[in-house]
Amino acid sequence: MRVPTGAVGDTYNAGMSVLRIATRNSPLALWQARFVAAQIEQHSPVTQCELVSMTTTGDQWLSGRLSSQGGKGLFVKELEAALLEGRADIAVHSLKDVPMDLPPGLALPCFLRRHNPADALVGADDLDALPAGAIVGTASQRRSMLLGARRPDLDVRLLRGNVNTRLAKLDAGDYAVILLAASGLERLEFADRIGQLLPTDWMIPAPGQGILAIETRANDAAVDALLAPLHDTQAAFAATAERALSRALGGSCALPLAGYCAPTAAGWHMRAALGLPDGSQVVQAETTCVADGNAEQMGKQLAQALRESGGQAVLDQLAG
Repeated sequence: MRVPTGAVGDTYNAGMSVLRIATRNSPLALWQARFVAAQIEQHSPVTQCELVSMTTTGDQWLSGRLSSQGGKGLFVKELEAALLEGRADIAVHSLKDVPMDLPPGLALPCFLRRHNPADALVGADDLDALPAGAIVGTASQRRSMLLGARRPDLDVRLLRGNVNTRLAKLDAGDYAVILLAASGLERLEFADRIGQLLPTDWMIPAPGQGILAIETRANDAAVDALLAPLHDTQAAFAATAERALSRALGGSCALPLAGYCAPTAAGWHMRAALGLPDGSQVVQAETTCVADGNAEQMGKQLAQALRESGGQAVLDQLAG
């Protein structure tokens, strides 16, 4: 792997050795891009990866919720522009940051094996033992919803920034505890900061949480072939089901929605929750699917089950 050394070259093809990877320049995003680069170079020794790092609008906007500025697409649109303009060949994303609908001409052909999908409590080792009124930091509407349903006596406040920034604010005493994705903490070697892994049966992960996705220009056969050894079919099934759930409900970062699809001995189990951000109303549903079932259909069916169980009323309140 190398960093950019000069002018941008031609797009990648099977006869060239350099593959340019667009990435955010946050510590976690750079770790993820370097991880992908190492995997590619391991499977294709003739390929040398080059990181094209950039600061996205989402990284710059830290004073409020992303929904007020356009949503999760703020973390990926600059990277997607680099793909469409030929300044990069692939982009590496945390899948939960990728909007449900991609720009024309782009595709998600590769999902890496899922890392830990759970949320982590940092600053204490037992959520249920926190005193009433304890200040909890998170930027996630989903986490706020599920936390509010379980512990409505806690004081949940907005916390934005990269992992290092959030940990620094916790250490400065701005929050009693914070909630972060376990995968990000583990990837950045902060696993020792995890006080409690919150059970996924009630702190249901975000759609795509823990999965790295690689975005490319559509129908780029040379790049698709290069990425094929990295693709994990179980992660792809879960990603497809979870994104279908979110898409069917109009999912965005403004929607308090949880959805997690996991393999079982018989096939797949999927659980979802939808509610108001403060957790005062939460609707849950679950479904199962056989091993060779249709992931897209599974996600859509679960979305419909949520609507019929009271989710439509929640959506109407959120829209109003």
